[in-house]
Amino acid sequence: MATTLDLTLLYLFAAVIGVVLCRLMKLPPMLGYLAVGVVIGPNALALAKDSAGVSYLAEFGVVFLMFVIGLEFNLPKLKSMQSLVFGLGSSQVGLTMLATLAGHLALGAVLAWLGMDGGLLGWGLSWQSAVALGGALAMSSTAIVVKLMAERLELESEHGRRVMGVLLFQDLAVVPLLVLIPSLGDSASELGMTLMLAGIKAAGLLIVLLAGGQKVMHWWLTMVARRKSEELFMLNLLLVTLGLAALTEHFGLSLALGAFVAGMLIAETEYKHQVETDIRPFHDVLLGLFFITIGMKLDWHSLVDHWALVLVLTTGPVLFKLGLVTGLAKLFGATTGVALRTGLYLAQAGEFGFVLLNLAADSHLIPPQVQSPLLASMVLSMLATPFIIQYSNWIVMKVSSTDWLMQSLAMTKIASKAINTEKHVLICGYGRSGQNLARLLEQENIPYMALDLDPDRVRQAAAAGQNVVFGDASRLQSLAAAGLSRAAAVVVTYPDTASAKKILRQVHEHAPQVPVVVRTIDDAAMDTLQSAGATVVVPEAIEGSLMLASQALALVGVPIRRVFRLVQEQRMARYGLLRGYFHGADDDSVDELELQRLLSVTLEHDSHCVGHTLDASLDQRDVGVTIVSVRRAHGGVLSPYPELLLEVGDTLVLSGRPQDLLRAEGLLLKG
Repeated sequence: MATTLDLTLLYLFAAVIGVVLCRLMKLPPMLGYLAVGVVIGPNALALAKDSAGVSYLAEFGVVFLMFVIGLEFNLPKLKSMQSLVFGLGSSQVGLTMLATLAGHLALGAVLAWLGMDGGLLGWGLSWQSAVALGGALAMSSTAIVVKLMAERLELESEHGRRVMGVLLFQDLAVVPLLVLIPSLGDSASELGMTLMLAGIKAAGLLIVLLAGGQKVMHWWLTMVARRKSEELFMLNLLLVTLGLAALTEHFGLSLALGAFVAGMLIAETEYKHQVETDIRPFHDVLLGLFFITIGMKLDWHSLVDHWALVLVLTTGPVLFKLGLVTGLAKLFGATTGVALRTGLYLAQAGEFGFVLLNLAADSHLIPPQVQSPLLASMVLSMLATPFIIQYSNWIVMKVSSTDWLMQSLAMTKIASKAINTEKHVLICGYGRSGQNLARLLEQENIPYMALDLDPDRVRQAAAAGQNVVFGDASRLQSLAAAGLSRAAAVVVTYPDTASAKKILRQVHEHAPQVPVVVRTIDDAAMDTLQSAGATVVVPEAIEGSLMLASQALALVGVPIRRVFRLVQEQRMARYGLLRGYFHGADDDSVDELELQRLLSVTLEHDSHCVGHTLDASLDQRDVGVTIVSVRRAHGGVLSPYPELLLEVGDTLVLSGRPQDLLRAEGLLLKG
């Protein structure tokens, strides 16, 4: 007989396999958890049975999920998005539940008129079941949608803000639904009393916690943080989360409600971001166990036997939510294209739908023969989500001619601002780094064009006269409209490797002569980005450490000139294009004559080394120079290697001392 430890090890092994497979197929890990749960569950290979211990452990996944959601519900964020959260979001959840209830009542009336009893196909659903089912179907997948939007840089887009508003309200609506659904199993007289008592308890507890809880939480976390112990801080975090969850459970409410409150209290302190980082491993692992237990409840026999029913339950809610969200978004002022994108992103089932469906089944509101088809339909809709989002733009362009026109107008607006601009710097991202770069370029009278996806930032910067427009820099249309082919350089100012690789691919395919500078957090992705075509990769961590070192050296008495030289030598070791500097008329002081500098040598038809390999043309060790890069006549920049065949028009960037550079130039040009 398998012990709880054996089951836990099996679950962890299955989780690893599922996540690896999903990563290979570029699907969300959640789908892998669900799939392995089906495979190892009692309805398939029967390798594991749902045990009370593991199920209780998996329930903590929902607790920590609600805690993370609570961290996002700070009052300033809610206030800034109140029309989307409480307008669009509440309408979507409320109307979905009402539509489910109305559909149930209408179906019951039709069946009664036809003289059929026993409910639909023997389901025996009551109106209470319909309410619970409506709450489950109203949910969309925060985990999948937010991850995909972040990868596509759409969180700050018009449809992204609407999607986030609806998702935030759905997450908030889970709290009362967790109280409501167990109460629906009571009689009508008991239901009202139960809900009233639950409301009084919840209101009283929330008032007590939120009224004085923020000050107490801030004082407590500050006291713990002053001990400067990561272990103590983590233990305290677990204590607060699980302690408040236990407190709400003792008051007859749910564990998840207490965790949600704990997240809200911490969200108002300066420790929010540290807490998010610390809690993420517990949240991800335990939530994975929860989804495995959900997958184990799926009976594939039911899926095969009732495939038509599963197909209806999959397509019906998806099409209904697509139409409902699209209509509501348009009612709340969105254009047709934005509204349709919002509907496509929210049409699937969600992780909280599983939570509510499982709760309804435990409360005997959903019969076992209904649960498996519903679970299967929800899983299928979530499996389809990455593909729906991937092709959402194509769908919208086919359906909405106005969206095509709006995108054309947006591209025209970008092109009109860039039409008279050439030899400019194309800035991808107009955050702090992008704005600082733009100021420096303006001081040097160098033209620039900036693309950004934050509409508020673009509006304010454009009103101030800065050359920035709304556009997705990872899309070829935006880059082309901003004058990519005429640009002197492209600078990616935000540290997102995935997006930077998309931009590099577009530049490499359509404007290979344009050099690209990419910003990263550290040097972990330097090789990847350089192999993708980045001319220079600038890691923040390295630059920060160099500035820190230079200040420290200056404070302890090291001469400023030596500090500059030390920092320059470190940069030379890191950046190929910063190995020295190009010589100017004012660079002939005694000290500077001994410093390394850069020299560009362009090969002509009569140059000695044309047609020879780099190694045969110049022995870098004997001459005392370093070849930093080779730029082809068509503009492509190559990393030097010994077998590289030199051609007419190649420009070699050499690094070394002045006398060595002169000797190397002579060898290359004259032999």
